[in-house]
Amino acid sequence: MISQNTSPLLERQLLLQLGDRLRRLRKSQGLGTVELAERAGMTRNTLRAIETGDPAPTMGSYLRVMSVLGVSGDLALLAGDSLQFAPAGSAGARSVRAAPVVEVRISAETTRHQLQDLQSLALHDEAVRWAKTRPEVLEQAQETLEQWLLKEDARSAPLWREWAEILKNRSWRKVLGKTRHAQQLRQASPLVTALPAEVRQRILAQAAVLKQGVVLGDASQLPVAEETP
Repeated sequence: MISQNTSPLLERQLLLQLGDRLRRLRKSQGLGTVELAERAGMTRNTLRAIETGDPAPTMGSYLRVMSVLGVSGDLALLAGDSLQFAPAGSAGARSVRAAPVVEVRISAETTRHQLQDLQSLALHDEAVRWAKTRPEVLEQAQETLEQWLLKEDARSAPLWREWAEILKNRSWRKVLGKTRHAQQLRQASPLVTALPAEVRQRILAQAAVLKQGVVLGDASQLPVAEETP
């Protein structure tokens, strides 16, 4: 699917892919998290957040890690003066060659589970934003959790009890990470149930689009297939 815009879900996926690329680059260069964090002038927690595609660290923090790993030129290319519109009347302006586009797809490996967790992560990103500004959302999640705890489900009870502390202390980072435990918490989450149905449906629709594959670029620059009679 061709798109000139990004959705919150696609933005999250791009950050996840960037963080994963930086993590693999660090390992390929034989750098540990302590050494890279020291070189980049940040804490290990900040580096860990960057490598998991967390949107919380600043762009400057991402750039410092990229600089240490020798890939800051990727961002400099976009920010520099080399990417400009061709002057009017020049050969570049007259060119009919299609502009390059970037294709972003969910990787083939464990596609279904990866997309499901990305979807869950996006839902929780949104739910946390709502909980921070709308007390009624947090109250509804707490009421739902209290009802669940009455069920005495031995398998889910430990996660639900942990959720009680998360909601009480607003410990959102515990459920927005890429760790296995964070995934388990999201699977047992009462928070998403407090989101309006239309918000959930919007994110589910974004996931459906992302599953098909998204091409970022100017659709007007892409070649148009001729219709067959």
